[in-house]
Parts: sequence; structure tokens; C-alpha cells
Amino acid sequence: MSKKNYIFAAKFKRFTILMEKIDELDRKILKIITQSARIPFKDVAEQCGVSRAAVHQRVQKMFDNGVITGSSYHVQPKMLGYQLCVYIGITLEKASMYNQVITALQQIPEVVEAQYTLGAFGILIKVFAHDNEHLLALLNTKIQAIPGVADTTTLTALSQPIYRQLPIEI
Repeated sequence: MSKKNYIFAAKFKRFTILMEKIDELDRKILKIITQSARIPFKDVAEQCGVSRAAVHQRVQKMFDNGVITGSSYHVQPKMLGYQLCVYIGITLEKASMYNQVITALQQIPEVVEAQYTLGAFGILIKVFAHDNEHLLALLNTKIQAIPGVADTTTLTALSQPIYRQLPIEI
């Protein structure tokens, strides 16, 4: 077995074990806190019928195991002057240049998401820009200037009618 396959198998086994350890109470807690990250643990405990300490321990365990990867506030980009949201499909010169391109994209603050994809593009990124001129500058002087980027295709998002977490089933 190759090193890459061995690492994948180990991660998959860890994931399978984690999924078995997420019980009904964990799912109940997740459902509540994903609807409101600011909800006090005492309120979560009341809704779940357990102590606040139990909720705290469960949430900490889920952080430690990578089930929960963070908690954050969502800032409206337009309130910060970012009028454009675009998705940019990136065609790589060679698939082996993926890591090099991702490292360079991480240095561009306006790039807020990146996905390694199958299909028409090797990478799909989400970018915010102040206006068309800002977007043009990002494309010409930063994104398309990255060694390994062969081509880009830009899709402009007009609105975001759906934005949510995955449903937590109990």
C-alpha cells in the first residue's frame, strides 16, 4: 500500500470511529449550536435535559475530534465595501502544481474559499471584490499571475438566496 493510500485509509478509519462516537445527545447539541453559535451552554443544557458541564464537555470533545472546526460571526461583505462575489474556475497547467497554486491563493485575502474539484476546473475559488476594477486587478495581477494557473473562468454571483449549515439529524 502506498504512503498516500495508507494515510487516506487511516483518516477514513478515524472518521468512521468518530461517526460511531457521535451519539444522539451530540447531534442534539450540534443542531442547537449550529442554529445559534451565541446560545449559552446553560440554554443548550436545558433543551437537552443535561447539565451545563455535560454540554461543555461534549462540545470540547467535538472540537478536539474535529467534528466542530470553529465558531464565528458572519460579516456581510457589502457592509465592508465588497460589492462583487465571484466564483473563479481555475484550470491548472499540470495537476501536480495544485499545492503551489493553493499556497499562492492563500496569500490573497479576497480569496475566501477554495475547492479542489473534478470536472472542468482543477480549483474553484470564491472571491470578493470592491468593484469591477478591483476584480480585474485581482485577476490580472494576482490570480492569473500565479505559476501553474493556465486559465480562469469567472462566474458572478448576483445573490445568495440559500446560506445554511447542513441539517443535523437526530
